Amino acid sequence: MESVEQAEGAREDAGPRPEDEPGSGVVTAFGRQLKLLRVRAGLERPEFGKLTGYAGQSIASFEQGRRIPSPRFIDRADEVLDAGGVLKALKEEVGRAQYPAFFRDMARLEAVGLCAYDTHVVNGLLQTEEYTRALLAMRRPLLNEETIELRVAARLARQTIFDRWPAPLLSFVLEESVLRKPLGGKEVLRGQLEQLLLIGQKRNVEIQVMPLDREDSAGVHGPFTVITRKGGEHFTYMEVQGRSSLLTDREEVRLAAARYGIIRSQALTPREFRGFRSVR
Repeated sequence: MESVEQAEGAREDAGPRPEDEPGSGVVTAFGRQLKLLRVRAGLERPEFGKLTGYAGQSIASFEQGRRIPSPRFIDRADEVLDAGGVLKALKEEVGRAQYPAFFRDMARLEAVGLCAYDTHVVNGLLQTEEYTRALLAMRRPLLNEETIELRVAARLARQTIFDRWPAPLLSFVLEESVLRKPLGGKEVLRGQLEQLLLIGQKRNVEIQVMPLDREDSAGVHGPFTVITRKGGEHFTYMEVQGRSSLLTDREEVRLAAARYGIIRSQALTPREFRGFRSVR
């Protein structure tokens, strides 16, 4: 299942919570299964680590649910331990565990359409690796390097939505201030703006900007995302100060979609965005 994401607004730059970290649920279950299969195969951790390309300490972390294994490791471990696909069957659920807890409901939604309005940072689906890493490094409390790398990999993995077929229809409106803040430095921002121009050329993607000089804006209540799921269901996703909401009430979702339509009409068109001076 492909994942979708609202641009990591407030929550992506908040500090971690206990429920955000690995060590429970499917990650723990995977670790226990991995250990049982390794012991059954008569392999010590260092020996198994050499066969899979990981240190014995990393194997211990996987088995104890303290670290989320990569898809590559899961595939290799299944082969080395002759698990018959038992470990591979857990790969999708284990992969979802790398998302912060607040986002896991969103990650289960299979979107055929997404409309995102962002006011603080570039939408996560549009971020470059350097921009993402800079945002995560700015979190307070500080994140350790391993957690940052996991989050960077997770966010980049979500960008496979651009390569999916049938192609989902994706619409983004960014406040001009987002394009002017040199988060991570001027070079990071320049690379990010170049990526916006490239992604904006995709036929299923429309990127617009809300200029600072607009005297009217329907986006005064802040960022949100409207998701259309396969089958026609609609959801609204919102984040603020470390809290998130996934709204399913039809009337609330209808109003959010209508509000997004007004925001789009007030913003520059996609063609005007490509000529906007902030991205040149």
